[in-house]
Amino acid sequence: MVHGYRKRGLPGPCLSRPAWRAGTCLAPEDSRWAMAAVAEGLEPETAAVEDAARDATDAADAGLGVPPLLVGNRLSLDLYPRGCHRLLHLCAQQVRQLLEVEFLRLSGHEDPQLLQATLARLPWSLPRLRSLVLKGGQHRDALGACLRGSLATLPASLSGLAHLAHLDLSFNSLETLPACVPQLCGLGALLLSHNCLSELPEALGALPALTFLAATHNRLQTLPTALGSLSTLQRLDLSENLLDALPPEIGGLSSLAELNLASNRLQGLPASLAGLRSLRLLVLHSNLLASVPAGLARLPLLTRLDLRDNQLQDVPPELLDAPFVRLQGNPLGGPSPAPHSPPGTPVVPEMPRLLLTSDLDSFAVTPLGCSVTLACGVRLQFPVGATATPVTVRYRLWLPEPRLVPLGPHDSLLSGVLELQPHGVAFQKEVGLWLLFVPPRARRCREVVVRTLSDNSWSDLETHLEEEAPKRLWARCQVPHFSWFLVVSRPVSDACLVPPEGTLLCSSGHPGVKVTFPPGATEEPRHVRMQVVHVGSRELPALLGEPEAAASPLLYLSQGGAPSFLRPVTVQLPLPPGVTGLSLDRSHLHLLYRAPPAATWDDITAQVALELTHLYARFQVTRFSWYWLWYTTKTCVGGLARKAWERLRLHRVNLIALQRRRDPEQVLLQCLPRNKVDSTLRRLLERYRGPEPSDTVEMFEGEKFFAAFERGIDVDADRPDCVEGRVCFVFYSHLKNLKEVYVTTTLDRQAQAVRGQVSFYRGEVPEEVPEEAGAARQKRGADALWMATLPIKLPRLRGSEGPGQGAGLSLAPLNLGDAETGFLTQSNLLNVAGRLGPDWPAVALHLGLPYRELQRIRHEFRDDLDGQIRHMLFSWAERQAGQPGAVGLLVQALEQSDRRDVAEEVRAVLELGRRKYQEGIQRTSLAPGDLGPPGSSASQSAEPAQA
Repeated sequence: MVHGYRKRGLPGPCLSRPAWRAGTCLAPEDSRWAMAAVAEGLEPETAAVEDAARDATDAADAGLGVPPLLVGNRLSLDLYPRGCHRLLHLCAQQVRQLLEVEFLRLSGHEDPQLLQATLARLPWSLPRLRSLVLKGGQHRDALGACLRGSLATLPASLSGLAHLAHLDLSFNSLETLPACVPQLCGLGALLLSHNCLSELPEALGALPALTFLAATHNRLQTLPTALGSLSTLQRLDLSENLLDALPPEIGGLSSLAELNLASNRLQGLPASLAGLRSLRLLVLHSNLLASVPAGLARLPLLTRLDLRDNQLQDVPPELLDAPFVRLQGNPLGGPSPAPHSPPGTPVVPEMPRLLLTSDLDSFAVTPLGCSVTLACGVRLQFPVGATATPVTVRYRLWLPEPRLVPLGPHDSLLSGVLELQPHGVAFQKEVGLWLLFVPPRARRCREVVVRTLSDNSWSDLETHLEEEAPKRLWARCQVPHFSWFLVVSRPVSDACLVPPEGTLLCSSGHPGVKVTFPPGATEEPRHVRMQVVHVGSRELPALLGEPEAAASPLLYLSQGGAPSFLRPVTVQLPLPPGVTGLSLDRSHLHLLYRAPPAATWDDITAQVALELTHLYARFQVTRFSWYWLWYTTKTCVGGLARKAWERLRLHRVNLIALQRRRDPEQVLLQCLPRNKVDSTLRRLLERYRGPEPSDTVEMFEGEKFFAAFERGIDVDADRPDCVEGRVCFVFYSHLKNLKEVYVTTTLDRQAQAVRGQVSFYRGEVPEEVPEEAGAARQKRGADALWMATLPIKLPRLRGSEGPGQGAGLSLAPLNLGDAETGFLTQSNLLNVAGRLGPDWPAVALHLGLPYRELQRIRHEFRDDLDGQIRHMLFSWAERQAGQPGAVGLLVQALEQSDRRDVAEEVRAVLELGRRKYQEGIQRTSLAPGDLGPPGSSASQSAEPAQA
């Protein structure tokens, strides 16, 4: 795989991620300019020009050169501090290259007055401008949410940009559309998302060339009737607004191919929608629709109709059977709505339904309640009256680690860790929570529960299981307040409240296990809990080497309050399998006891009076802990019990290390259950290759281990899970213990291949791997630090693949595209990657990458936005190598993702490349008919040239 996305040695003047995320403030000279402009009553434009002229003169006198901001016909100032000041400085110097600029980016976080003055200069200083991006969102608050820019209007003179075709005003503070926008007659794309617009003007219908309009995440309640006059409009996105109706004139959008109205308040649709004969995509999910026009089924080009999460109880048969219709989350076939209430009866509003996208990490809850589905699949239901005032809820899905995952000795983790904020705020009514989890492998005498942190201690909630589809299970519970939540599998737990009068507690999983509390055992009511762990019939004989050895179920008793009971409590355990009270040898029967936190088991047979029946053994205790009944000829069984107990909790796994076939520097590390190794390798070996899996090793649930690359191999990335080149893992038996890393070497790969290795060690990552690890490799014991070593080979580099290529980047050869549409090089793709920013997931989805791969990329590079973008783009480019039309697909994806500015830049690069290629051909006197793709052999073109 091409891995030009690495951090090391990036060429060019690109800012690092912390730099472009950092907030910028107004420089002192800009502050003085603003105050002087107000004090002297100057027009902003005049003050800006005079100030810029003074700065230009000062810079010339000081011998300062213009910073290299101009790159071809592009000028990107949104990532630089004081971008407006820099642009005015260039205008004052009358830099000739400004006349050629077609693409301009400025930040919406600039000083408002300075920004207005700068924009007023554009028609004269940048007369050929085609794309203008004035986005906010570069700055973030303490919780990581994007902040809106300060842009609230545009100067009237901006209507003089006769060539402007793309205008992006997203993430700003616009409350009304500036009057100059409808006067931009050549405008083809208008982006207004994440503003404060409550309406759109009728004058918007006067844009004759508009093909794309996005106004998502605003406050639109109505639409202008003139919207139907936009006969050239092809894509319209009005999702995440407050629309409750559509004007019938919307049926006049004869060229419309995509219409997104998701997450509004629409209760009905006009019949004129059936007249949109060019429509291919219609998204209406998360509304209040009770009916849809039957004519939608007859739209000739429609390929997707999304009606999820509405109030549809019945749909036309034509739509019900159509393969392109999505209807999940509707009460189809439900009871008919109740008849209208008598006059004067208060109307109960419908509960709002929210379907959050992956770029949102918060939502608002009002006293009316709501039903929310998070991007990670979690569902919440807030009943009416759950909150007295509006509350903003934030969520985050954490990767599991021991600090956040409290597990008992026989528990298994089945999900990630969900955090809901604000912590500890009590709701007036309990909130419903649904968590997805992995189906547990063992179900006998086990149960699934939701575990949460409450009052600084972890507790299990009453949990109900729901199955939506095979292998898609939900754990449902009611929560009184927000905290951390996770799903675990545990031995079946039975509990009771012991009164002073006494009671009987029986195990629901093992009916023969009982605890009898006599009267007077406690003065105050006391909570008692019982868990019984099933023990297989083969484990103990194999450990002891004694075929007739056997053990009872493992019993754990816990209590609240005083550590001891006032009177002895009677415990009943079934005798070990194959043993009866009539035939056993009492000298072979051992009652074992373990008191946490000690890890030892004590034989207390001589300290208690064992009462035996045909099937059961009874004994009396005053303290609760672990109890186990063994039948064996061994005499000293305490140490053997410890080993047997550990064996019950160990998981047998294999470790694998595979290298990607097309990019050996990409290494996949995974810890697999022994019974899943073969099936996983069959699936992976089409794309990966590597050595045989390691020998079987045993690991505990939640045990930490790490992978260390050795013999000249190092990790080639700054990762949060990597400490001094060692990759950290935490083993959870039901989750995917998988990581992909990129490796490098300081050795000379041009001389020969590098034969290294990766070793797996138990425990926390040490400062350095101890020297005795070599001896531990020979020991191969369960307590050994070392677990396995697998070979890693980096093949010898050929030709120009050496480390000097690309200013420190190790890039595989890549020319994306073909001779007809043009080629993009690694440098071109790096430039595209540097421009995408937070929009990269949308581009990835339009490129055809599956959502699971996006989630994996986010996880692997979760603290590195640049790494996410480059990994996505170059991995896609590798798969497209040699495929015709790849560049066109990239341009189309950029346009569909509202990044026409980048798409236009790519087109300009392609045109420049084709022109240079033609000039090169003419200089070498090659005929047009002999043109071929780069890399064609010289002998193929020599004959025509000589002729």
